[in-house]
Amino acid sequence: MKSTLKRTCATSVVAMIAFGTPIFGQVQDMLPDKDDVSQKFVTDHFSPHAGRNFPTKLLWGDTHLHTEVSVDAGTMTTVSQEDAFRFARGEEITTTHGLQAKLGRPLDWLVVSDHAEMYGLMPQLLGGDPEVLSTPQGKTWYDELTSGDTDRVFATAMEIVASLSTDTPPIDNPKATKKAWQNYTALADQYNDPGRFSALIGYEWTSEGGDNIHRNVIFRDDALMANAVVPFSQFDSKNPEDLWRHLADYEERTGGDVLAIPHNGNLSNGRLFSVSNFDETPLTEENARLRARFEPVIETTQIKGDSEAHPFLSPDDEFADFDTWDASNLNGTEAKTKDMLQYEYSREAYKTGLLLEEQLGINPYKVGQIGSTDAHTGMAAVEEDNFFGKHSGVEPEPNRWEHLVIEAPDPMFSIYGWQQASGGYAAVWATENTRAAIFDALERREVYGTTGSRIMVRFFGGWTFGAEDALSRLPADLGYAKGVPMGADLPARTGDGAPNFLIAALKDPFSGNLDRVQVIKGWLNADGSRGEKVYDVAWSGERAPGADGKLPPVGNTVDVANATWTNTIGAPELITYWQDPDFDPDVRAFYYVRVIEIPTPRWTAYEAKRFGVTMDETVPMVTTERAYTSPIWYTPKG
Repeated sequence: MKSTLKRTCATSVVAMIAFGTPIFGQVQDMLPDKDDVSQKFVTDHFSPHAGRNFPTKLLWGDTHLHTEVSVDAGTMTTVSQEDAFRFARGEEITTTHGLQAKLGRPLDWLVVSDHAEMYGLMPQLLGGDPEVLSTPQGKTWYDELTSGDTDRVFATAMEIVASLSTDTPPIDNPKATKKAWQNYTALADQYNDPGRFSALIGYEWTSEGGDNIHRNVIFRDDALMANAVVPFSQFDSKNPEDLWRHLADYEERTGGDVLAIPHNGNLSNGRLFSVSNFDETPLTEENARLRARFEPVIETTQIKGDSEAHPFLSPDDEFADFDTWDASNLNGTEAKTKDMLQYEYSREAYKTGLLLEEQLGINPYKVGQIGSTDAHTGMAAVEEDNFFGKHSGVEPEPNRWEHLVIEAPDPMFSIYGWQQASGGYAAVWATENTRAAIFDALERREVYGTTGSRIMVRFFGGWTFGAEDALSRLPADLGYAKGVPMGADLPARTGDGAPNFLIAALKDPFSGNLDRVQVIKGWLNADGSRGEKVYDVAWSGERAPGADGKLPPVGNTVDVANATWTNTIGAPELITYWQDPDFDPDVRAFYYVRVIEIPTPRWTAYEAKRFGVTMDETVPMVTTERAYTSPIWYTPKG
């Protein structure tokens, strides 16, 4: 009846208009009675978007960026904190070496996380500040850094970086540190534009430089509150437990809110996700609770390699060996051994967390995962065709692929330009683009990381999802109504079924189509052993798993010589319902999603084409961008 009425009204209106007949009163007579219409609606609104109270904004950012204010970055970059904010929000800036630079797409938010150690020293040193130059160390560093000799500048930069691992600051100027911090917090407030661009206040605590157990500290608060402290540095303590206590003191004194994000465990030589306290005694419940309180998120991928999984730990995972840096610790002073690996990678940390929860009653590794850059250029530029490198000593130029990025005492552990990974970014599901909403998303772990592209991912878990839910064009409506989002715990099990999940992934419009969606499951067996399995749950094309259970490769359309590809393979979106076929209700478990793109050109391919250079055959020219969601956890009753 409705459709007939609709067609009749439309036909009659067209006829009336064509013949110049007054239509308002006659059309009104044809419309259904208001009471009849109201009976057709089961809610008080028509719009499917009205009344929503869940996060609908996907906001892209970087929690880990250094400028000239950082002692190490400032040895080679002249990009300021203000330049960093301008660049992130889409403005064009000039790089240290005079290149014009601009993001292909602006970010939504940024944390400029300059190193706490000797915060603000480098602009003073390079500016010839008399108080700094009056110190022997200051005068020596100034002479070397202004010598104009590239080799001397680089050697001094490495010496300054090494000084971050000493017990006392080579140059100690508390007044200058406080002034530099307050200048920065004021600048962040200035660039914070709620609804358009969020500038969160933060810094990096850089402890045990060689073993890279660093943290990025991020405030929910504005300058007025953040100025109650100055950055806590490794010269205050190298112990992360002391950092957590410092953060607890800040919250208690100010009523503020702060968190810390550990980053890229792949270079920590087994120290970032260990089962010990800092002093190597068994982890205590108190320290596990402190860590769980202040570290809700970890950084899984960045320029210094990928820390999601390692092929030695996950030999059945064909995608585990991605941008792997596993020869040594960060500065190449200690070779890595295989027994260290289990305490370096996110997937293993999740398994370790299940074990610690069983032992201590608290899981310190119930954390979300993100990506960020750790660029020391002042620019959050990790698009493959727009990659400006780890630091300003390796800005784009014909031979940067073979230049030293990190020099180690043993050359076999040195890192060269081509080994840099062009990644990553942090994605948060927030209610609005504000400091508070972004911080809250990080705290509740409704976040994920990518290796640089901007894949959209939704991931929900529950007990009542069905295959028909994957047909929805608004999966989040069903996801929040029937389950929990990434970063959460599954609700208590009430029936006899297995947990089920609703997953939706949409390609980055400027990157490759999607190859597949995978669910990674990890669990803790009754005997304390740990297991994992990678499930292909949705994929493009007509492929089917083989006898070995493996899905055939999607193919490769990359034209390396021309640094391009075609999206003639893969899918623009993948949406699916999945239920765990191996569920054991008595076993602790976690689930997270990994989305893989089809192969696309790596930054090295773009560089080779632009500069007309031929790189060694060992240099990878193709990449498979990916996204890693935060997990959803299952805990048995009792």
